[in-house]
Amino acid sequence: MGLLATLTGISLLGKIIRLIVLVVVVIVVYLGVTLVQVWLTGRHYDPRLAQAIVVMGAAQYNGLPSPDLASRLNEAELLWRDHLAPLVVVTGSKEPGDAFTEAEASARYLEATGIPAGDIVQVGGRDSWENLSLASGVLRARGDHQVLLVTDRFHEDRSLAIATAVGLQAYPTPTTTSPIQGWSSVPYYLKEAVGVGLGRIIGFNHLSSVH
Repeated sequence: MGLLATLTGISLLGKIIRLIVLVVVVIVVYLGVTLVQVWLTGRHYDPRLAQAIVVMGAAQYNGLPSPDLASRLNEAELLWRDHLAPLVVVTGSKEPGDAFTEAEASARYLEATGIPAGDIVQVGGRDSWENLSLASGVLRARGDHQVLLVTDRFHEDRSLAIATAVGLQAYPTPTTTSPIQGWSSVPYYLKEAVGVGLGRIIGFNHLSSVH
């Protein structure tokens, strides 16, 4: 009986190990496919006539956009000057101790380029979901829903998915001048692959910790 119990235990352990290996393989394949999709979406640039341009927030320093945020704002300015949309929605709140929100820094920057303050709307979300939820509320109240979505290439896939979830029809217009390029962008793509992968399973509204 002792030998039989030992063999049964070994067989059960083998099944558990095989199950764990299978689960790990499925997760790795799923995230790998998602990573490719995130990368491909970031390569897609589809400027067209829309009702608004939505700029996803990024860091600002005492009212000055970070290089990453500035690259997004420069892209938005180009789209606005090409008359693809009459309104620019800038997003993002502030960290504790900051004097300005990301949206305020963005609005100041765009106004300095010559875009009228009346063509800029600020919403102060704390993360991607809240940014786009607030933007959607403002735009849909105006009767608008078609937007050009400006962010970094690695962030475009998740942003588009969230925009769709909150009722916007969004088209990708990622910035091509981001300072986050080449190998330095790899951690961001990996993070976004995890975020997109989890968001598809549990809902993007539950990913507030992934900005």
